[in-house]
Amino acid sequence: MNSEKYAADLWRRAEEALRTAEADLAVSFDAAASRAYYAAFYAVSALFALERREFVKHSAVHAAVHRDLVKSGRWSLAIGKDYSRLLRLRETGDYGGGRHVEEKEACDAVLAAKRIRDAVTQAHPELERCDKTA
Repeated sequence: MNSEKYAADLWRRAEEALRTAEADLAVSFDAAASRAYYAAFYAVSALFALERREFVKHSAVHAAVHRDLVKSGRWSLAIGKDYSRLLRLRETGDYGGGRHVEEKEACDAVLAAKRIRDAVTQAHPELERCDKTA
């Protein structure tokens, strides 16, 4: 699959995950936080795909966000912290460890995913058209 098609597929997944995260707020805060993370993960993966970079592990995407986007100055530290927070909340939502995502955390997760989506579209505005061409 070429990079543009792969990025478009990832972008559609990001938008779908974000819509699902918003809907899940009424059902499950754990699920909402998990889907918010995946919205950010897919959006960031789409950005990297357009730059001809693919990662197999979530930890590799996380490292690339901080190394290549935040430390390079392309993204603010706040956006990097949003991504890290989403990853932690996804782990809580999916695996628990005796804890659940709280309502405020889930709402904040959805907002963080939107900020990350917006940062990606600032870098690659052409991605916004992908969701409309599914």
